[in-house]
Amino acid sequence: MSTKLVDYQIRVQGHLDSMLTDWFAPLKVINEPTGEALLWGQLHDQAELFGLLLKLHNLNFTLLTVQRAPAISPD
Repeated sequence: MSTKLVDYQIRVQGHLDSMLTDWFAPLKVINEPTGEALLWGQLHDQAELFGLLLKLHNLNFTLLTVQRAPAISPD
């Protein structure tokens, strides 16, 4: 089993306020002018990814995209 971290970018419809941004730490959250939010960061495995997606689902965010990302910041 690999312990290598994998970079992901997850895009949702809507913005995350500061409380939610803290809740999703250590992922970076970028609220974009388009009304979408980008969550970016490293996850350990698909179980951790699933947990993150479940949090977003329970908060009623519409999932737009999920993709593995190169190890560079989207800034």
